[in-house]
Amino acid sequence: MDLVYRPERYPFLTAGLPGVGGVIRLLPQDFQVEEVPAYLPSGEGEHLYLFLEKEGLTTRQVLEFLRDELGIPEKEIGVAGLKDKHALTRQWFSIPKRHEDALCLLENLKGVRLLKADLHTNKLRTGHLKGNRFRILIREAQGGRERAEAILRVLQEKGLPNYYGPQRFGLGGLNPARGYELVRKGKGRGSPWLKRFLIGSLQSLLFNDWVALRMERGLYDRVIPGDWAKKHATGGEFLVESEAEAERALRLEISATGPLFGKKYPEARGEARALEDEILERYTLKREEFRARRGARRPIRVPLAEWEVEEGPEGLWLSFFLPKGSYATSLLREVMKKEVDAPEGEED
Repeated sequence: MDLVYRPERYPFLTAGLPGVGGVIRLLPQDFQVEEVPAYLPSGEGEHLYLFLEKEGLTTRQVLEFLRDELGIPEKEIGVAGLKDKHALTRQWFSIPKRHEDALCLLENLKGVRLLKADLHTNKLRTGHLKGNRFRILIREAQGGRERAEAILRVLQEKGLPNYYGPQRFGLGGLNPARGYELVRKGKGRGSPWLKRFLIGSLQSLLFNDWVALRMERGLYDRVIPGDWAKKHATGGEFLVESEAEAERALRLEISATGPLFGKKYPEARGEARALEDEILERYTLKREEFRARRGARRPIRVPLAEWEVEEGPEGLWLSFFLPKGSYATSLLREVMKKEVDAPEGEED
């Protein structure tokens, strides 16, 4: 029973197309991420929204500076998502309007630049974003722009496999094994936050295995009776009760969703449930052992939008948009046909 995250276990959707190889993240500016907010500040209210550019810093480090140097209570600081350290990133923070005069101290935080500031009626909260726009340089790429574009066209047509990326699994991919011990024994050392994180890592491994199983069975771009499907346009989920939904799945209007096991997630039925059972049996696990977590469902794939490839003297620049919760590393491994290391930093 292998509970270590090993990305080579997970099949490529575009296995028949050669990758470009290469290297990423040689410099922070090679990996650019811009948060796409769910809404923009309205111009009035008691919360000040800050659009910050940062380089060489985690989101947490910026938050701690706002807390320690500007004197803002941590519970009053809002962020929608976490961004990588070794990257050039742009993201929104919110602080109470009454701390506006202290913003001049931001110039003391090296690597941060204030791009915009405006008022809004509510604090920014986790998940208040549509997704992220990426612009990533692949140095030493082989095969040129055409090779990358051929892969991206397939991903646009069929959707990007929604694997959790390596940053979800900890150093050496060992966190799922620690989560397994917590699930089976129901106790262990560490804070409640750490325990949730470790169990979440196990949930993520099981989900990745489920994606791989569906791909191996030819069910990646299909829905079957008993599936819970997600509507990509609206985000709504519904139980698939007939074969009539098959055409919508082929058009990438809907996708099957996989389990993040917990006490309140919608349970699949019939043949779809049997696939989930197969993953649980692989690790001698039961659904009820995840009762400490709420649970949820996650789509097997996500649409790829606004993509472009530019060839320059440094290499290939890939630009694309992904919805929140999905990983640029999943796209990069398809294009490069190599495993992309986890960044030292964070994730959304």
